[in-house]
This record gives sequence, structure tokens and C-alpha cells, in this order.
Amino acid sequence: MKITHFLRQKRHAVTAQQVAEYFGICKRTVYRDIQCLMDAGAPIRGEAGVGYTIDKHYYLPPIAFDADELEAIGLGISMVRQWTDKKFADKADSAFEKIQAVLPASLQGELKQITTYAVPTQPPVPWRISFSEVREHIRKRRKIHIIYIDENKKQTTRTLHPLALFFFNPVWLLAGWCEKRQDFRNFRLDRIQSLTINEEIFKDEQHKNLSAYLSIVKDYNKSQDKTLTI
Repeated sequence: MKITHFLRQKRHAVTAQQVAEYFGICKRTVYRDIQCLMDAGAPIRGEAGVGYTIDKHYYLPPIAFDADELEAIGLGISMVRQWTDKKFADKADSAFEKIQAVLPASLQGELKQITTYAVPTQPPVPWRISFSEVREHIRKRRKIHIIYIDENKKQTTRTLHPLALFFFNPVWLLAGWCEKRQDFRNFRLDRIQSLTINEEIFKDEQHKNLSAYLSIVKDYNKSQDKTLTI
């Protein structure tokens, strides 16, 4: 079941090696478990040299949550409300309502006893651009053009492959591949003065994608014995 969740979260085919590394198991176990899932009717497709994909319309039966899991979900939704935009917050509330609708009666009371919340310690830093639109460009792999003001008040224009958003309280970072620098760069959302898109879709190139970015950050943090920040 965890493998089907993992595959549904991926936009592209995933190799048996990637599945094995994620779950800490051997490839032989991956092959066996995926075959069992396919035999049970899960719409998983495998192509030699490419990897596995799953029909995104495939849904698992409702999952039961324990009290701590509901607390964690509630905290996450509270953080989304406080630190993103109304459009995304509305989606978080909608997701929570769906969870409520399928919970057994024995757990309905737990939702009323959530005691973990996210409260801003300082006002959110305002943006000139749309948080939800940035998320959409990341998801659809659209190239974007931005006008940016750096910490020295210098203005620059960049064309980016937007890859991910990272939250460093109280600011958000947009991580992406910068065509001007031919390297990864981070940009504070509140310093982006304007954002426009074109219809060009960037490819998921191995040395320019999110996995490569995260690998570089991980190696940096390990070598410096500290966390890479803005």
C-alpha cells in the first residue's frame, strides 16, 4: 500500500532502485511487492529501462488515522492557513473536511481535541506575486521570468526553471535552475518584483531537477555541519 502512495506522488516514472532506496529494501522485494499489487488489481505499469507509473485516478480505500496522526494533520493545516495564501488555505480546509467525512465515529471526537497550532511570531512578509500561481508553474514545469531585488537592492532579471518552495520562517524561498547563471539559485518570494511566464515547458533534466538540487543541499549541509539557509 505504501508503494502505491509513493507512485501516486510522482509525476514521472520511478525505477525499482529508487523505490528500494526510499523504503530501505532490496530491489528483489520491490519487484515482488509490485507484482503482488498488480495481481491485486492496482493499475501499475512497468517499462524496462524507464520504471513504474500508476494511474493517478486510482484511489486506495479510506485510511484510518490515529489521534497523533490527526494532530499532525491539524498542525499542518494550521501552518498552511498562517503562512500561505487564501487559495491554498482553502484547499487545506477542503482536504480536512474530506478527512472528517470518512473518519469513523470513534475518532470524530479527536478532531475536537486538537491542541497543537501554528501561530505567527511576527507578521508574514508580503509578496507582490501569487503564491498559488508559483506552485502551479512548478507543478506544470513552466519557465518563468522574474525581476528580482537582491539583499543589496540591486535589480536583476532572471529566467528560471522553478523547482520547489521552501519555508524559512517568516519568508518563503523559490528554488530553481537559473538560465543566466547555469546553476541552482534561491529567490525570496518577497523580493520578486514581478513574474511572467511563457508557454515553454522545461525538461526534467537529471542535473537540473529537484533531486539534483536537494542532493547538493544535503552534501553542503553535511560538509559544513550546518543547515543551508537564505
